[in-house]
Amino acid sequence: MTQTKAAIRIGEKNVEMPVMDGTIGPSVIDIGKLYAQTGMFTYDPGFTSTASTESKITYIDGDQGVLLYRGYPIDELAEHGDFLETCYLLLYGDLPNASQKAEFDYRVTRHTMVHEQMSRFFNGFRRDAHPMSIMVACVGALAAFYHDSIDINDPLQRQIASIRMIAKMPTIAAMAYKYSIGQPFVYPKNDLDYCSNFLRMCFSVPAEEYKVNPVLARALDRIFILHADHEQNASTSTVRLAGSSGANPFGCIAAGIACLWGPAHGGANEAALKMLGEIGRVENIPKFVARAKDKNDPFRLMGFGHRVYKNYDPRAKIMQKTAHEVLTELGIKDDPLLEVAVELERIALHDSYFIEKKLYPNIDFYSGITLKAMGFPVAMFTVLFAVARTVGWIAQWKEMIDDPDQKIGRPRQLYTGSPFRDYTSIGDR
Repeated sequence: MTQTKAAIRIGEKNVEMPVMDGTIGPSVIDIGKLYAQTGMFTYDPGFTSTASTESKITYIDGDQGVLLYRGYPIDELAEHGDFLETCYLLLYGDLPNASQKAEFDYRVTRHTMVHEQMSRFFNGFRRDAHPMSIMVACVGALAAFYHDSIDINDPLQRQIASIRMIAKMPTIAAMAYKYSIGQPFVYPKNDLDYCSNFLRMCFSVPAEEYKVNPVLARALDRIFILHADHEQNASTSTVRLAGSSGANPFGCIAAGIACLWGPAHGGANEAALKMLGEIGRVENIPKFVARAKDKNDPFRLMGFGHRVYKNYDPRAKIMQKTAHEVLTELGIKDDPLLEVAVELERIALHDSYFIEKKLYPNIDFYSGITLKAMGFPVAMFTVLFAVARTVGWIAQWKEMIDDPDQKIGRPRQLYTGSPFRDYTSIGDR
C-alpha cells in the first residue's frame, strides 16, 4: 500500500513519512511516528484533514457527489434493492444471493421483539420526554438483558448482538413514539417486511385494522438505505471511539445515538422543517431568500449545502423523487409548510446564487418534508435516522474489532493553559 514518502522539514531537520494509497480517493500521509521523530503532533480541529482509520465500508467523494456502499453507488442500491439487503452488504461486504437474503431476513424478523420487562422502562420517563433520550437509555440498557452477546472477543456473540440491534431498533423506536402520544405499544408481526412492520408498530391501534400503504413503506425503505452509513461522521466516529475501549456493543451504539441527537448532525432535517415553519407561507419566501444572500444577516437556509458534498448530494436526488411520490400518493395539497418547501426547492434549483455556491437542497431538506407528510412528528425524525444508521454503526464497529492494528482512541491536544507554577497555601493567595 505504501508507495512513496512525504518529506517534512521542521527547522533544520528533515523527516520522511510514508504515503498510503487507498483503492480510490486521495492518498494519506501516515504520521503515526511523527511525534517519535520530531517531538511534535499535528493540529487538526474537527479532524477534517485526518484519516482516523482504514475502512472498506463506505466511500464519499464530496467534490463529485459520489457515495458508495462497499463499492456500489447509493442510487443503484436505493432504486433496485431494499434496506435489509443493504444491511447484509454493509455487514458482510457483498450483496447476498437469494438464499442468503432469505436467511438474513428470517433472522432479523425473528429478533424484532424486545424483552417484555423493557416496557417498564418507558413508565419511568415523563410523557413529554424527547424520543431520542428514551432511545439512548433503552438501547444502552439492552446490555442488561442480553448478557449472551456482550463479549466482544467472541465472534458469535458479536454476530448475535449485530442482528439483535438491527432487529430491535425499530421496535424500541416505535415504543418511544407510542409512549409519547399515550397509545398502547404494538408488537411486531413476522409476516411483514422491515419497514411495513415499523409503520404498523407506529401508526396502528388495537381498535381497528391497519393496512400498510406500500408506497409509504417503500419510501421509508429508501430513506433507511440512504441513511445507513456515511463514512467517518461524528456519530460513527463516536461509536468507534467508544468501541476502542472494549465497551459492549449496546453501549457503543447508545453513544452513537447520543452524538446523532446533536442538531448539527442528526437533527438537521428537524432544523430544516423548523425553518420552513418560520417562513410560513409561499409569499414570504423572497424575503427569506434575500436574507440568505445578505452577508450581514446571520440567517441561513437550513437543508441546503453539505459539509462534505460540494456538488449535489447523491442521496438528495433519490430523496427528491421519493418525497414527490409520497406527496402525490397522499394527495396533500393544502399544507402551507409543504407548499413552501416545494417552492423553495424550485428557487434553489434555478437561482444563480444557489447554483454558483452549490447550495443545492440536501437529503435533510427532502427527508423532513417526506417524514412529515407520512405522519411522523418532528421529534421522531432523528429517531428514524438512528434506526437507519444502526447498521452502519455496527458494520464500522465490527470492522474496528476485527482490525489487528486497532488501539484505544487517544487524540492529543495543543495545550494553551498556564505553564508550571508552584502551589501556594490558601492564606498566601
